Amino acid sequence: MSTTAKLRGEDFDRMVRRGAFVDIGPLKVELINGDLRFMNPAGPVHDGELEFLTNWSYANTARQEVSIRVQSGIECGDNRPEPDIIWARKLQSKRVRPTHADILLLIEVSDSSLELDMGEKSILYASHGIQEFWVVDIPSEKVHVHRSPKDGRYNSIQSFEKGDTISPLSHHNAKLLLWELFDIDS
Repeated sequence: MSTTAKLRGEDFDRMVRRGAFVDIGPLKVELINGDLRFMNPAGPVHDGELEFLTNWSYANTARQEVSIRVQSGIECGDNRPEPDIIWARKLQSKRVRPTHADILLLIEVSDSSLELDMGEKSILYASHGIQEFWVVDIPSEKVHVHRSPKDGRYNSIQSFEKGDTISPLSHHNAKLLLWELFDIDS
């Protein structure tokens, strides 16, 4: 007989503080629905898109108002996902993670994780009221914009293609030109 142990957010936080995951190498660890999720290291295309989005984020936000966090954990109830990029309200302390209530924009870059990002993570983020969630779909060269969370689902999901321009709800003047994002030579 085997048994599965479900972790709570505070259990995970205690394990992190005690160095429980120090020896797992370059893998990232997330706590999703009580389960530890180990993710493979990102490839060069993922890293390139992440760098582009990080630079775009810094160029389009005021440092005194918005905190840009890259591949950092957030608190969603008992879950501890590590999205690729978040725009969060400026926090009073560096010693706490942003919570779902602090998130202005959350971005997942998806090279091989599209099913997880569009499925389980979309439900997780909607369930916690994250107002805007983007999935950068590298293989299809699209960005799937999720808005208007209600009852664990996003009521608005729009897909934008390489010729389109999108802006976050919190920063209408921040224009992301998708042809630049998906231009592999830039």
